[in-house]
Amino acid sequence: MLKELQLFLLGILLLVCVFFYQLDVKSSCLFSCLPPQKSQQDLGALLGHGRGIVFIETSERMEPTPLVSCAVESAAKIYPGHPVVFFMKGLYDTTWLPSNSTYPGFSLLSAIDNVFFFPLDMKRLFEDTPLLSWYIRINASVESNWLHVSSDASRLAIIWKYGGIYMDTDVISIRPIPEENFLAAQSSRYSSNGVFGFLPHHPFLWECMENFVEHYNSEIWGNQGPSLMTRMLRLWCRLGDFQEVSDLRCLNLSFLHPQRFYPISYPEWRRYYEVWDKDLSFNDSYALHLWNYMNKEGRTVVRGSNTLVENLCRKHCPRTYRDLIQGPEGSGTGTLSAGNK
Repeated sequence: MLKELQLFLLGILLLVCVFFYQLDVKSSCLFSCLPPQKSQQDLGALLGHGRGIVFIETSERMEPTPLVSCAVESAAKIYPGHPVVFFMKGLYDTTWLPSNSTYPGFSLLSAIDNVFFFPLDMKRLFEDTPLLSWYIRINASVESNWLHVSSDASRLAIIWKYGGIYMDTDVISIRPIPEENFLAAQSSRYSSNGVFGFLPHHPFLWECMENFVEHYNSEIWGNQGPSLMTRMLRLWCRLGDFQEVSDLRCLNLSFLHPQRFYPISYPEWRRYYEVWDKDLSFNDSYALHLWNYMNKEGRTVVRGSNTLVENLCRKHCPRTYRDLIQGPEGSGTGTLSAGNK
């Protein structure tokens, strides 16, 4: 009888040990570890076919804001058969995820099948590109606009190496982009670098990286970003004005009409936070750039406000809307970040 009791107690002890071991493993991941099929993904194999959608975070921030979450979720929803890859400077191990309670946005996105997170290792990324010599010699701690400049460089290198579409983290996708090699017009003859796409090793991007280094000046806002794209576009193409809502073509490069991504221009960015005007259909748009860099007032997405941005979130990123967007009495979860651009 005593021996049976000892065996029973030993079994209970083993069960308790297993329970606490599993609890410790979970807490060491702070929520969960990436599923094997995600943690073992090779970046080259994932993006190598030029079909990826790329986002970048160059600060150490780990928790995507609701707007960032919406941008990534909407891309995953519009491109279900494409890998959506989020490069994060603050991420050092692709097998680790932050906690569900501390980082709800991160956990929400990691649960989407075609969303993948990778560390942003700039030195490694810039290898075999014109950007490496620039990166080695500069002192990031004293550079002006470093978060934006480093993002400008990183997006060029990633899309040159792997191909695909780059999007800023305040771009909400609403329908697929039917182009392979394209730039997005911000205005009639001025290019954005907030959205662009190319096949791997496109010579336009190589020349952009060379120009980035040759004309580097971080003190001039946009010099390494939209101004760079505009400079290079003018060297490559002699483009006239847009006619109606038609895109412009030059060689194997398309310059897409401002309506495709910028139907609301940057001086009017507050319209996204005003009550939705249903006359705004966006029938000619592939995605909407919300100009979050302009949002110095800290405007937020508020559940029940019937603003344009609330309606966009509800339709195009329903998980984010359900889990991260709060009403006016909320604790501030819906506050938007500065974004990359």
